[in-house]
Amino acid sequence: MHKHFTLKQFRYFLAVSESGSVAAAARMVSIAQSALTKSIQELESTLGTPLFERSARGMMLTQAGYRFEASARKVIAAVAQAGAVHHEDRPELTGALTIGVTSLMAGYGLSDLLSRFQRAHPEVRVSILEDSPPFLEHLLVNGEVDLAIMVVNALGDPQALEVESLSSSPNRVWMSPSDPLAERSELTLADCASTPLIVLEADRIEDMQRAVWRRHGLTPDVRLRTSSLEAVRSLVGVGAGISILPDFLYRPWTLDAERIEVRKLRDAIPATDVGLVTRRGVRRREVVEQFMQLARSPSGPRR
Repeated sequence: MHKHFTLKQFRYFLAVSESGSVAAAARMVSIAQSALTKSIQELESTLGTPLFERSARGMMLTQAGYRFEASARKVIAAVAQAGAVHHEDRPELTGALTIGVTSLMAGYGLSDLLSRFQRAHPEVRVSILEDSPPFLEHLLVNGEVDLAIMVVNALGDPQALEVESLSSSPNRVWMSPSDPLAERSELTLADCASTPLIVLEADRIEDMQRAVWRRHGLTPDVRLRTSSLEAVRSLVGVGAGISILPDFLYRPWTLDAERIEVRKLRDAIPATDVGLVTRRGVRRREVVEQFMQLARSPSGPRR
């Protein structure tokens, strides 16, 4: 029996996957929630397996959902690449492009963006420079990198830089299923302050969260600060503490196959925005414009 899918089903599925809710996905793709829900149900029926775990916490991918997501992204990327065939009579894009990334973003979305860009423009020489957010901003202002991919919530010199947001991820609490807090469907910051906290020191995430703790008059019980996301996952997975992190970094298991669960925060915490950063007031070269156009597509950085 052949399984038939539509391109819209792939796009709607990715919208729900990236946003974590039907309501947000419906706004993203500009259709009614009922129509989006029906499309996802039909897709699951065709596949014969649930793609999402539905709960009060939102729509979380099942293991089958994660596998299907990888295929859906490849399909969307292939369609985008096929569309470029109409422009093959244009002169081949050449030149050099220097992209700055933070260590965190180097592992999230960069490989996909880079491979798609190089397939579309094989004559462009691309260089990647990885460094901290403050130094990348310095390189942007000095014209030493053409653009940077980074968390854009707390830029050091926003007047000198121009930002185009690619995704916005809510922050949620990561924990082991055995943690007593896992019994609750929603948590407050006060709940989180009373249990050991594992802090990720990357892309100013800790700086943003420190401001939130201060605003609520709370002092968290920080057990460890680390720049390693896998260390955070491992420690949370074995129950050594909880962590508060954006959804685009979430994966429901550790490298040792320990389960990680997430819970919503009742207190308002700013979402973590990932975007493209360029120097303000500079006319962008064609190679930069083409890379930014590709990054805007649905197969760009997740969540």
